[in-house]
Amino acid sequence: MKFISWNIDSLNAALTSESARALLSREVLRTIKEHDADVIAIQETKLSANGPSKKHISIIEENLPNYTVVWRSSVEPARKGYAGTMFLYKNYLQPKVHYPSIGAPTTMDAEGRMITLEFDDFYLTQVYTPNAGDGLKRLSDRQIWDEKYADYLERLDKEKPVLATGDYNVAHKEIDLAHPNNNRRSAGFTDEERQGFTNLLNRGFTDTFRLINGDVEGVYSWWAQRAKTSKINNSGWRIDYWLVSDRIKDKVVKSEMIDSGPRQDHTPILIELNM
Repeated sequence: MKFISWNIDSLNAALTSESARALLSREVLRTIKEHDADVIAIQETKLSANGPSKKHISIIEENLPNYTVVWRSSVEPARKGYAGTMFLYKNYLQPKVHYPSIGAPTTMDAEGRMITLEFDDFYLTQVYTPNAGDGLKRLSDRQIWDEKYADYLERLDKEKPVLATGDYNVAHKEIDLAHPNNNRRSAGFTDEERQGFTNLLNRGFTDTFRLINGDVEGVYSWWAQRAKTSKINNSGWRIDYWLVSDRIKDKVVKSEMIDSGPRQDHTPILIELNM
């Protein structure tokens, strides 16, 4: 089976805008279509509480036919048009869909950050992990989130194997970003966030990119939009992951980034498994 995950940073903009960035986003969607994945996970949809409009669904069906769409948006008391996630799965699949709450602090559980698909033999869950924020103002809440999320994955893993993906908003090790020494107290590379990710893996999960590719350097999944030359200079971070339960790691065939061309921000990530 083949699965793809991508933080799209506004589904509406990607589908309906005519900006230069939106055109680049649609090129990425065309690349994703060519891979013909069984399931596509999308983070940071930024849709309204009502989810995708009829126009959105029509465009999705036109560009990614033969998929069932399920979504989760940010709802009150959380901010409107914030965060949000979506799954597209091939019509021949019939998973049970869960919209978990994990007991996260503040409004995090209302921000549409998680969806889980339950198949007969495994769970497939995606996450858009909260950012620690400017000045690390959300770091303490983020640490609680990390613990609650790890508890959730461990509960799933007790029932059946887990595939977990998404934007985890953390570069785990120095090799996972271009300039570690300049980012020791930057959101996404604090000791606290890195330890949180280590703790998650220690619950029985494998970072499949490192499993398959070893200590390859200079491969990232995100390049800052604010720095115009970040992608040209490959000044990136690896903050998007495919994780699997340790007991099925031998089933992983491929785990890699999908080339998103000149578009900065996140690039899609792909995993193939013999399930």
